[in-house]
Amino acid sequence: MGVLPFEKVKREVFVRKQEATDPAYGCFPEERQIEDYIKNGVINLDKPRGPTSHQVSDWVKKILNLKKAGHGGTLDPAVSGVLPIVLENATKIVRLFLLGGKEYVALMHLHSDVHEGKVRDAMKRFVGKIKQIPPRRSHVKRVEREREIYYIEFLEMKGRDVLFKVGCERGVYIRRLCEQIGKAAGTKAHMVELRRTKAGVFSEDKNLVTLQDVKDAYVFWKEEGNEKFLRHVIQPMEVVTKIVPKVWVFDSAVDSLCHGSPLAVPGISKLESGIKKGDEVAVMTLKNELIGIGIAQMGSNGMLEAQKGIAVKMDRVTMKPGVYPRVKKD
Repeated sequence: MGVLPFEKVKREVFVRKQEATDPAYGCFPEERQIEDYIKNGVINLDKPRGPTSHQVSDWVKKILNLKKAGHGGTLDPAVSGVLPIVLENATKIVRLFLLGGKEYVALMHLHSDVHEGKVRDAMKRFVGKIKQIPPRRSHVKRVEREREIYYIEFLEMKGRDVLFKVGCERGVYIRRLCEQIGKAAGTKAHMVELRRTKAGVFSEDKNLVTLQDVKDAYVFWKEEGNEKFLRHVIQPMEVVTKIVPKVWVFDSAVDSLCHGSPLAVPGISKLESGIKKGDEVAVMTLKNELIGIGIAQMGSNGMLEAQKGIAVKMDRVTMKPGVYPRVKKD
């Protein structure tokens, strides 16, 4: 069973200094008031075949009566499956979905009879770095570019139809990959059907919901006052931070970060292992609220051992100022 790169990473949490968080400020993501919960939420949506990804995210925006919503990776109209929808404030972290990788199940049709073993061997040749020119129907410049295939799993073959699963980085065209596999197997091939089964932390195996689920949950809350289904349909945006390493800060450091200030080493309570200089990191409160995404200015060891210096420069701030008290400097 294939796994995406971030799923393989096992991180250890290192504590610089243990400190309690004040319950008077902020709250755990799951405990947000429902209005804030929605505006800081993400949805693992099962996109149907037919509409564009933009149309689907726009429908969600209208259903939930929001000003803004987006999606974490375009799916062609004919493609179904996992389409992460980010709501209002969560649109600031949509880039994280580009780092997490994607997984698809594809049905490929061969144009002539080919032995199963030859098809399997052809697929193995495309695991790793490959080069592709986007299909003519794509909306990007048609120049050759390098992308990575993490794994290809042969699932089933019936006549000239081949079912397979592929895990890859963003920007891999499965339609083109089918053509490439066919050529490597000594024939022509085309993609018949495609479904996305993973997009970063989201998969079709867990908390996948439909547009009808979103509508029903919202109506149930508005008309019956019951939030339970809506809290199932929508997840806190913090679930997306599994893709990147984390740094937790003291309550006293939060508000300055909300104003865009960089994170200095003394403000760190704990951090995850494996951080390298230049990595994107999630900066969290001790209640596991996302403050924002920043760029590491030193690695995990440096953050642990240094007594001063800038550990993280904030790139995108998600938490509003004033949630935590401002600390006056002498």
